[in-house]
Parts: sequence; C-alpha cells; structure tokens
Amino acid sequence: MDIKRYTDEAVQLLEMLITKPSISRDEAQAADVLQAQMEVWGLKPRRFGNNIAAWESIDESKPTLLLNAHIDTVKPVSTWMRDPFKPTLEGDRLYGLGANDCGGGLVSLLQVYRFFKEKGASGKEQDVPYNIVFLASAEEEVSGQHGIVMALPELPHIDVAIVGEPTGMQPAVAEKGLMVIDGTSHGRSGHAARNEGVNAINEALDDLLWLRDYQFERVSPLLGPVKMSVTVINSGTQHNVIPDRCDFIIDVRTNECYSNEEVLNIIKEHTRSDIKARSTRLSSSHIPMSHPLVERCIALGMTPFGSPTLSDQALMPFPSLKLGPGQSARSHSADEYICVSEIAQAIETYVLLVKGND
Repeated sequence: MDIKRYTDEAVQLLEMLITKPSISRDEAQAADVLQAQMEVWGLKPRRFGNNIAAWESIDESKPTLLLNAHIDTVKPVSTWMRDPFKPTLEGDRLYGLGANDCGGGLVSLLQVYRFFKEKGASGKEQDVPYNIVFLASAEEEVSGQHGIVMALPELPHIDVAIVGEPTGMQPAVAEKGLMVIDGTSHGRSGHAARNEGVNAINEALDDLLWLRDYQFERVSPLLGPVKMSVTVINSGTQHNVIPDRCDFIIDVRTNECYSNEEVLNIIKEHTRSDIKARSTRLSSSHIPMSHPLVERCIALGMTPFGSPTLSDQALMPFPSLKLGPGQSARSHSADEYICVSEIAQAIETYVLLVKGND
C-alpha cells in the first residue's frame, strides 16, 4: 500500500474542505467538494441531501461494514488566532476548522474505502472479509433530521460501523447517550414585602437537590455512572415580586445500563416539577468486547475505552465503535488541528483492521 500517496491526497482533500464553511445545516459547499473529488477518483458517490455515500455490489455472504465520519463543523469560537477557513500547514500540523473534528477521520476513512475499491478492481477483493460502505454524514453536531437519519434508510443493510471521531486511534467501544430535560416548578406570585404568594424557586429546591445528589445504581465499567447536571435556571421578573414559575434545564448523560426512557421515568418518580425530555432518541451505544472488530483492535495493540462524548453512533441501530485520528480535547476549540502523521497512521491502521487476520 502506498501510504504516502493516500496520505498526501487525503491532506489535499482536507485542505479543500476546510476552505468551504460547513457549519451544521449548511454543508452544501463541502458536500459538493467531496462529491466532486470522489467522482475524480471513480468512487461513484450517491448523495442524500448533504450526506455523501458510496458502495459497490453487495456480497450477501459477507457482513457489511460502514465507514462513517461527519462533514459538518461547529461555529468557530472567537479566540481563533488564525483564519479558521484557511488551511495552514505548519510542520506536521494542519490547522483549520473541522481538521480534527472530524476532517481527519473523514478523509482517512475515504482513502481506506478507496484503497479496498482499487484492491477489488485488481482482482483481490476476496481478501476483504467485509462489504464496505462509506458515508460522510451531515448535521452530526446537532443530531439533525437531515443528517445520518436521512441517509441510513438509503444504505444497504449494515452489520457494524467504524465511526471516525478523534480518539487517538484507540477504540471507544461504548459511548454515553444524551438527554436534555426541561423542568418547571409552579408557585403563586405576590409582593415580596408581605408574606404572600408561593415562591416557585423554593418549590424547585427539593428537586434540584435530588438531581444533585441522586446516584443511579447501575454503573458501567467503561462509562461510569449516569450523570445529571442542572445547567440553566430561569425565574422571576423583578426583585420585589415572588416568582410564580421556575424553569430549569437538566443535561443527562446516560450509560449503556439504562435506556433514556428508564432514566426519564426515574427522574419523574422522584421530582414534583413538570419534567419533559426534548428527545429520548440519543441513546448510549456499545459494542461487545467479543465482536471480531474489537478483538482485532486488541490484537493490533489498541486499548478499548468508554467515551463521554456523543456522536452519530447514538442514531445507529447496529453495533459500532468510535476510532479516529486526532484528539477529542482539540475538538470545538480555537486553532483546531490534525497532524499529517496521524492521518497516515489512521489510514494504515484502518486497513489492517478491516483486512482482519491475514
């Protein structure tokens, strides 16, 4: 395998993608660039909104592996010292918005798909134990309805997925889910100078203390306990009016030991406030340690771990693991970068992983 050629062309594509702003729900320009380059490489892309996919004929005797990473980015923070949309290569580091999250994984996985397609064209496809499907998904950062949930029904049946989020090329075999909950307590307004009214803030206090102190019984060996954090509180109109309403937001990070619905019911059972989840669809995900892909990762010297951050895995109804170049700590930060050497390592490692025991 010509690692240098695949790496150089991956970096060139990533530089082109960085120049095209692709904030979630506005990824069309980047999707155009990706689609055009895939066509140049003869990869026959299929487009569903701003999701770009590719696959060849499916051999029903083999399981099908999805190689997935997302094309969208968050908005650049104000503390960037460089132009976030101007790719800057300084030594081994390529700076630019989305370089680490998730451009490095995106271009690396695309080159892996390309490698196996070219290998198949040379008559050696029998060496690959999987059908391979590539998907660059949109709206990952906002879990949008026009992202992976739009694309998945258009793909062949998927048995397992590799998601190219930045993990330092160590396999995240479990990932916390997310549930955002709106809570509201009610009181009765009155003059603060007199003993009138019912203070909605006081009505919420017991619930807020319970949310702070409650410990869920089932603790994941990889993800730890379910974590609840009250992150926003709004109440009152002015200092001399007893508030008749207190609104708060709870950020809940679930482990694989509980469904989001189960956690929601426990919260409702222990609180008096009105509790309503915005969505329960972003579930915790995990893949068995006995899965061949996980066993192959371990055989290659990798160390499985549990990830606290959310990805498109939450919307996948099949086993998946998160494995990609770069570091999660660089994501959503100023002067984000990916190392060229990380892309090269990722391409080589992915190929070894997909080829299996040969």
